[in-house]
Amino acid sequence: MTQIHPITGPSRAPASGGPAKQLVVMLHGVGADGNDLIGLAPHLATIMPDAAFVSPDAPFPCDMAPFGRQWFSLQDRSDAALLAGVQSVAPSVNAFLDAELEKHGLGPDKLVLIGFSQGTMIALYVAPRRPVSIAGVIAYSGAMVGGELLAAETLSRPPILLIHGDADEVVPVAAFDHAGAALQAAGFTVYGAKRPGLGHGIDSEGLSMGASFLLDRFGLKPPDAA
Repeated sequence: MTQIHPITGPSRAPASGGPAKQLVVMLHGVGADGNDLIGLAPHLATIMPDAAFVSPDAPFPCDMAPFGRQWFSLQDRSDAALLAGVQSVAPSVNAFLDAELEKHGLGPDKLVLIGFSQGTMIALYVAPRRPVSIAGVIAYSGAMVGGELLAAETLSRPPILLIHGDADEVVPVAAFDHAGAALQAAGFTVYGAKRPGLGHGIDSEGLSMGASFLLDRFGLKPPDAA
């Protein structure tokens, strides 16, 4: 029996004050929580005033630190353990996404996932296996888990933006190439950039690329072009 773990976290209503027309869900990395990424919301709200933002806390306490949360344990980083981890939490993430879309009265085509590190692992696993495509995925500094299963298990193909620092000391930049190759082999449209000199993080250029991707996927014009 699939166990669904309740997920909650910080959110920001549309800056316009009206109902949400788009939904951006941000999935944090291990040892952090939803507050780590919700800080992106005010910046993105300046170009998407009708978007709602939510950055849920992962369902489990981090087992490698006295604080923070995790989507699954990373104490065992073997391929089999990572795959079991994403598979175990995917139903909870999907239930959360479905509930948020229903809450705002939006269809999957109005949802973009943003992942960072372990959150990217979750986003790249969950999104292709949803029966109806979401609008897109922005994947920062993460990795593809179960890439060898992707072609057989893909149900939908949202466009994917991969961004990774070429000096990442936590998730080697080789993960960028592996994810891109697996996604392209499975028929996905993939955009990507390696950020020179960037470690395990998100820089201003990466944020700008993500913002442009969001506008494109939601069919919006930049404020100065509206």
